[in-house]
Amino acid sequence: MASFQITGGRKLKGELIPQGAKNEALQILCAVLLTKEPVTIHNIPNIRDVNQLIDLLGDLGVWVTKIGEYSYRFVASDVNIDYLESDTYKRKAAALRGSVMLLGPMLARFKKGRIPRPGGDKIGRRRLDTHFLGFEKLGAQFNYDANDGGYYQVDASNLRGTYMLLDEASVTGTANVLMAAVMAEGTTTIYNAACEPYLQQLSKMLNSMGAKISGVGSNLLTIEGVSELTGTEHTMLPDMIEIGSFIGLAAMTQSEITIKNCRIPELGIIPDQFKRLGIQMEFRGDDIFIPAQERYQIETFLDGGMMTVADAPWPGFTPDLLSIVLVTAVQAQGTLLIHQKMFESRLFFVDKLIDMGAQIILCDPHRATVVGLNRQLPLKGIRMSSPDIRAGVALLIAAMSAKGTSIIDNIEQIDRGYQHIDTRLNAIGAEIIRL
Repeated sequence: MASFQITGGRKLKGELIPQGAKNEALQILCAVLLTKEPVTIHNIPNIRDVNQLIDLLGDLGVWVTKIGEYSYRFVASDVNIDYLESDTYKRKAAALRGSVMLLGPMLARFKKGRIPRPGGDKIGRRRLDTHFLGFEKLGAQFNYDANDGGYYQVDASNLRGTYMLLDEASVTGTANVLMAAVMAEGTTTIYNAACEPYLQQLSKMLNSMGAKISGVGSNLLTIEGVSELTGTEHTMLPDMIEIGSFIGLAAMTQSEITIKNCRIPELGIIPDQFKRLGIQMEFRGDDIFIPAQERYQIETFLDGGMMTVADAPWPGFTPDLLSIVLVTAVQAQGTLLIHQKMFESRLFFVDKLIDMGAQIILCDPHRATVVGLNRQLPLKGIRMSSPDIRAGVALLIAAMSAKGTSIIDNIEQIDRGYQHIDTRLNAIGAEIIRL
């Protein structure tokens, strides 16, 4: 188990280039299984979850060729379906939650699939009902046998288009059902579909491969099934979660940072939510400039009530950034209520922030009230452990703003979602040592 040793109190200055979007990558990479022709993808992030998925595709028989620092070519012309029966597949797929999105493409192209119960962050209950109910609506037949090592076995020999109302606007669930539907016979209508930029990117890529998807960017998708798809070339968006993390980092550490090539129109309300914390920023073309701020003040509602930041399906605020907003509010002037509606364990890292000196009341598994310190007291360095990707980066931000030295254990969680984060931050003035 690796650790970060962080010397706090250093002000950063310089430019940061966001990586490719992790959540988009997991969908886009699974989609290469839909065609036997070459698919070239640019701006793939070099992070653990993505590298594990690329490795899994290679094991399945996909030809993987690296053609640039962040570009790959995939050819799925000779996929070995028998690999799904192996113990190696079970072990690798179970360790990666994104592996569940292999199921949609396999059902579409090979008419069958097999997947173990996937892992991922321990952030509360993350059910798969949306995926499986959607597949069943298309005509797939499921069998789960606990005696078979906990595999979901799926027969999709008669996929047919249909109308479905998703039970929740799940991003991965929508992506999975969408990939299965593009080659189903007839027309599929998906209502209550997620419409995050990741889904829009996946839909645009599939359409460039010959799919017929309309309603892209809305919660009502219509898919006319086609018999086969062709190869394509696709460039991924910059990671909006990393962009938000850098905004919070700049504010907490009183640093002057320019975030390059942000694709600002695709960020939705993310910049506005950070502005509500009092963080100044300038849009310079497609770059975001955050000046060094000694203080920032949380807004109140028009009636003077306490500001609330809550997650919601897109175009609402992404739940992946609530941990970053929470830690950024620690040194703000004012009080903020964080309402995490989607995951019941994602706020359980606040005890580490309290140990560092933050004033936070954990109201229940979904809500926390942050009373900003307004720089009157610095956080103090401690030893702590990263429970999940986003909480890990929130703790890293806290440690970089703290007085003294902190150690964060289990940084493999951070590496799952942020590429070379220590190297990139050290280049602009941080002092992070990987132990």
